[in-house]
Amino acid sequence: MSMNAVTLLYLVASVCFIQALKGLSHPKSARLGNAFGMAGMALAIVTTIALIAKQAPALGSDLIVGLSVLAAALIVGGAIGAVIAARVEMTKMPELIAAMHSLIGLAAVCIAYAVVIEPSAFGLASTDGALPYGNRVELFIGSFIGAITFSGSVIAFGKLSGKYEFRLFQGTPVVYPGQHAINLLLAIAAIAFGVGFVVTQAWLPFAVVTAIAFVLGVLIIIPIGGADMPVVVSMLNSYSGWAAAGIGFSLNNSMLIIAGSLVGSSGAILSYIMCRAMNRSFFGVLLGGFGTEASADGAAKREQRPVKSGSADDAAFLLGNAESVVIVPGYGLAVARAQHALKELTDKLTSKGVDVRYAIHPVAGRMPGHMNVLLAEAEVPYDQVYEMEDINAEFGQTDVVLVLGANDVVNPAAKNDPKSPIAGMPILEAYKARTVIVNKRSMASGYAGLDNDLFYMDKTMMVFSDAKKVIESMSKALD
Repeated sequence: MSMNAVTLLYLVASVCFIQALKGLSHPKSARLGNAFGMAGMALAIVTTIALIAKQAPALGSDLIVGLSVLAAALIVGGAIGAVIAARVEMTKMPELIAAMHSLIGLAAVCIAYAVVIEPSAFGLASTDGALPYGNRVELFIGSFIGAITFSGSVIAFGKLSGKYEFRLFQGTPVVYPGQHAINLLLAIAAIAFGVGFVVTQAWLPFAVVTAIAFVLGVLIIIPIGGADMPVVVSMLNSYSGWAAAGIGFSLNNSMLIIAGSLVGSSGAILSYIMCRAMNRSFFGVLLGGFGTEASADGAAKREQRPVKSGSADDAAFLLGNAESVVIVPGYGLAVARAQHALKELTDKLTSKGVDVRYAIHPVAGRMPGHMNVLLAEAEVPYDQVYEMEDINAEFGQTDVVLVLGANDVVNPAAKNDPKSPIAGMPILEAYKARTVIVNKRSMASGYAGLDNDLFYMDKTMMVFSDAKKVIESMSKALD
């Protein structure tokens, strides 16, 4: 295969990746976007194998060994990925994404070390074994970002999973005196050793840079609380892309450069969108600690303020006699795996002539688009699903809003309390509806650790129980 053919096929694969991103921007085209992404990756792999096979005369017997290892890796990795994808629960999707990001970062580190160990195998070294200075810079950057991505994603996985006793994996922020100064000193040290590697191509400074990056990845993520986890997932996605792009430059591989740049830039843009949706600065997220000061005050308020509670039958009566209903899904709905039961409930309401719509906040759940995927899994019609900016103006004319497991994204304090930590955060304005029904297991606060004034309004009825049980009971009451 000629290099022109390789370049052309890599370009076609890159176009497929671009189409994948475009398709994934909307639920209606998401399946097609996934198909483009898989086709692009398959084409890139086949082209890379053909490029390796082209070097058969130079590699000799090593070619068979290399292709055998590559085939084994593809089969084993593909099988593991297929099993995980088939078994993963919707509530575990954020952890899965964080785990995948960690593997991308680790792959970038491994490739960087392979190049440094044997640069001649990649056609980069001169006769004396020296790497060009430009390649050394690229390897330093790729390895540094990759190591941060790996360790940071491992911590994010633990925080999202929420079932580990190890303190670093707890969802609450882990803060300590001088943390920002320590991070700054480590970053400066990493740059200094990176410069040492670029100048000398010595092993020690390169190894030290990688070790510092692994530590930095942990220290950057542990101060970030659960409220900011959607942004963290997106941010780590961006990091993994830039790590791949950096290694692509070292290998002179246009496919890695383009694909990594697409992932890096799209992740950065999505992180910015998430920050805007939370009224948070990107650096504010990195500084972490969101919600740590509000938890105690919120708990005290909950002990002193009464709420109006009702049964699933009461909620069904209100829903069945409404003309318009807006449903606000949250993480509690995902935990209960109640999306299919909810679809059955809304079908019954629709058959009774009730106008049913779904309202989605950009950071609802534990990852960007979590609720969209949840509803798509239950085959909820796309024309019933509305983004925040499209539905907020309709709440004032809505008879009943049904909030299922959401908390911070419907908290009126963001609009009414300038002293609140979430003041200015765009929310779904459910409090403007004529009646609000909120389903939660308890009065526990959301990720931000704040009490929610919506729960105490006269127009609000709380229904305490597992979301699936409540929804199924409401559905039976409508028969």
